[in-house]
Amino acid sequence: MVIATRRRTRIALVLLVLSLAAEIWQAGRLHELRQWNQQIASGNPDSTSPGAPGEVRFAAAYASVVGADRQTALNRYRELQSDASLATAARYNSANILMRQAVMLQDSATPGQAIPLLELAKENYREVLRTDPGQWDARYNLERAQRLLPDPEDGEPVTSETPRGAERAATTMRGFSPGLP
Repeated sequence: MVIATRRRTRIALVLLVLSLAAEIWQAGRLHELRQWNQQIASGNPDSTSPGAPGEVRFAAAYASVVGADRQTALNRYRELQSDASLATAARYNSANILMRQAVMLQDSATPGQAIPLLELAKENYREVLRTDPGQWDARYNLERAQRLLPDPEDGEPVTSETPRGAERAATTMRGFSPGLP
């Protein structure tokens, strides 16, 4: 009986130590998350530190947009497009940045430089809609981009007349039956 009681006591102590270790680990993790949240709230998140979660890198990209450093923001959003939970939002924000730059270029002295930016923005909006068809903001912005730069029509215009000098051999050939029903 005494041996069984000692064994139960040891098992209880081991479980208590494991539980205490898990609580200490969770407290450390909670402290780390609070620090990340404080950095995000301050508007100056450090996305370069090792182990920075995707949300912190997303906030850093947004801070770059607010700070008018659009190229850095585009690069940071591009890095986030491989993150499953943030890919759609990163593509959408990238498309918005490209769209804003294109609109500014269309109003400038060189409106032709807006064409590649609009094409990239439209492709990003389409990718967002492929991932999430219910994304109405992306649908609306894609429509705006289409109004600024419509997609070229597929193929050539269809005419009812045959062009001059076209071969008509297919219409004058006699039919040949190989004997099948």
